[in-house]
Amino acid sequence: MKEREGLLAGKVALITGASRGIGKATALIFAENGAKMAIHGRDQVLLEDLAREIRKRKNDCLIVKGDLTLPDIPHMIIKETVQYFGEIDILVNNAGIIRREKFEEMTLEQWEEVLKLNLTAAMKCCQAVLPYMKEKNFGKIVNVSSNAAKRSYLGAALSYGASKAALLNLTRNLAKAYAPFGIYINAICPGQTETEMCADWSLEFRKQQTEQIPLGRLGKPEEIGKAILFLCSDLSDFVVGETLVVNGGSFMD
Repeated sequence: MKEREGLLAGKVALITGASRGIGKATALIFAENGAKMAIHGRDQVLLEDLAREIRKRKNDCLIVKGDLTLPDIPHMIIKETVQYFGEIDILVNNAGIIRREKFEEMTLEQWEEVLKLNLTAAMKCCQAVLPYMKEKNFGKIVNVSSNAAKRSYLGAALSYGASKAALLNLTRNLAKAYAPFGIYINAICPGQTETEMCADWSLEFRKQQTEQIPLGRLGKPEEIGKAILFLCSDLSDFVVGETLVVNGGSFMD
C-alpha cells in the first residue's frame, strides 16, 4: 500500500488492547497519521471491524491475537509484526484489566490476574521489542498507566493502582537504560475516560467522579489517543522517561 502522509508516515506500530476504548481510538488516530500497524486483542470480531476501518484509510493493518498473560504470547505478537512489516517503530502497551473487589475479599488469584496483564505483559512486550529497536537505533514505546498510579483511588481494587504505579517505575528505568540507543520510552496517565471500563458505574459514582474534574466531564478516548500520538511522533523527540497526565485538571487541587 502507498504510504500516507502524517506524523507517523512510514512508521510501523503495534497497539495492544486495541479492540475498544483508548486502544481503538489510538489505532484510528495513528491510521489518520499514516502509520502501518498491528492491532492486538482477544475479540476477533471487534478486531476485524477495526481493521476494516483502518484499511479504509489506505493503511496496512495486521491482526495479532493472544492472551498476553501467557509467557510466550508477547514475544509471539512482536515477532509476527516484524515478520509481516519487516520492522517495528512504535509499541503502545495499552492492554489492561480492572477489578473492583474489596481488599479484604481479594484472592491471590485476583491480585495476580491484574498484575499479569497490566504490568508483566507490558514488561514482556518491552523485552521482546527492544532488540529490534536497538538494531535500528530508534523506537517509541508508550505505556498506558492511570491516574490511580499517582493518587489513592478506591473505585477499583487496590491491585489496579499498584500495577499502574509499578508500570511508571518500569517506564522510568527502561527509559534511562535505552535512551542511549535512540529509544524513547514514556508513559501516559489518563484520567477518568468514557470507555467500557466505566460502563458499570452507578449514576451516583459517575456524578462523584465527574465533579472531581475541573473541566466538568469525563475524557474521551480520542483525547487520550491524541496524547499518545504526541509521544509517538517526532513532536516529542526531546521527551523521554516522562509521564504525561491527561485528566482534565484533576490533579490541580
